[in-house]
Order: sequence, then structure tokens, then C-alpha cells
Amino acid sequence: MNQPSIDSAQLADIGRYAEELATEVRKIALKWFRHPLAIDTKADESPVTIADREVEQALRKAIGQRYPKHGILGEEFGLDHTDAEFVWSIDPIDGTRSFISGNPLWGSLLALLHYGSPVFGMIDIPATGERWIGMQGREATFCGQPCHTRDTAKLDQAILYATAPEIFNAEEFRAFETLSGSVYLRRYGGDCYSYGLLAAGHIDLVMEAGLQPYDYLALAPVIDAAGGVITDWQGRPLHMGSGGQVLAAANRTLHAQALERIAA
Repeated sequence: MNQPSIDSAQLADIGRYAEELATEVRKIALKWFRHPLAIDTKADESPVTIADREVEQALRKAIGQRYPKHGILGEEFGLDHTDAEFVWSIDPIDGTRSFISGNPLWGSLLALLHYGSPVFGMIDIPATGERWIGMQGREATFCGQPCHTRDTAKLDQAILYATAPEIFNAEEFRAFETLSGSVYLRRYGGDCYSYGLLAAGHIDLVMEAGLQPYDYLALAPVIDAAGGVITDWQGRPLHMGSGGQVLAAANRTLHAQALERIAA
């Protein structure tokens, strides 16, 4: 049965509040950036810092006060009422490895899900002041101005990004190598920033694996609203239970070609 759609005015109001929150928590993250801080290692061997925890705590508190019936899925503090009609996804610092090494291309990711589907997403880059917004029914924006993916039609003209080769297992890396062998240029790095570059029309493809829901849920509305396509490696839409293999493309033509190469 189809779920009721979200009211556009309600979504716009939530989006404005999300931007206010992101602007506020920038201060928390930047307070710790390029300053000495303790680094802990989580069970999955990924690093985490006090900055990750403080940003998420601030977002959870503010969202809970404004929208007490909404659920939250956060990287550092887990799940809370994720069967609610509205659920927020929080990745307080996407790219912690960049953060702890002084690289400015880390971001805060915030998404809103309506009955499990992402309808609002934000990629916020505190160190550079850049921000991408994607909202259901509206065109994507970059720093408040409309942005759009480009119309690259062939793989041999495309620029492909992935965060790092080690995000893939052996089988996944073979698929990545198959795709990257067909493109014009392959680059590593960027974390969530790569998806912003795609939405703004600077690159054409991002292929990654091993992602968690909070890594990709905010990206989907941005890429969709910018005119691109983002799915799993089988071409299925992303949702809270997707497996972590993500393929984003500037347009449907390029996406179809990339899926074909991955499956080869």
C-alpha cells in the first residue's frame, strides 16, 4: 500500500530548521578541527573523536526538542524510534580520517526519512563553508544556488571517484576495477564531498562499498534533486536497509552503462 506523501510546506519548514542546526553544529566541529584531540577506535576499526560525539549529541537534543515524535538513526549513538513516520539520519562527521589528518573535505550529513524513504538530505562541509541541499519536489542547491549534474553520456568521458581502495573487499574491488578501466579518469578521496562534486556537475560517477545507512541516506536526495541517479549496485533505490554498495551517476544513461560494467 502506498504511504501518504509529505506536505511540501511541512518539508520546507523542516528543511529550514535542519539548515539552522547544521550552521550551529559547524561551530562544534570546527572547535576541534586541526587541534590536538584523543582518537578512539570503534569495533569496526574506524576512528571516532569527541567532535563526532559532541556534534551528534547536539543534533539529537535539538531534534528531540523540536520534533519529539521523530525517530533518529545516528552513527555514534544508534537507533531511537526508527519505526516512526519521520526518522532523521545523522552522520556527525563523515570522513573522520580526513578530519583527524587536517584535510578539510569532511562533512556533516543530515537526512530526513518519511516512511523509510529519504525526502531531505544535506551535505555540509564546515571547513569550507559549502553546503548542498536536496529536497523532494525541489531542485538541488549548492550554497543557496541551484546546481545540476552534468550530461556526460559515455563512460570513456567520465570522471569516477571512490573514497579509498580499501573500502572494497576483493570481489568488490574487481568490479570497481572493471568500471574504472572504462572511464576517462579515476580519483580517490573525498568521502561525502565527492557526491557534492557530482551534484554540482564537476564529476560523473561515485562507486563505493561498505557504507552504513547514515553514510548514504543524506546523499540520495541531493543527487536525485540535482538530476543524477543513486542506487545500490543492482540499481535499486537506497533506503535504511540497503546493503552499503552505492553507485551514483550524473544521469540515467551513464548510470545504466556503469551498472552494466559492474555486472560484467
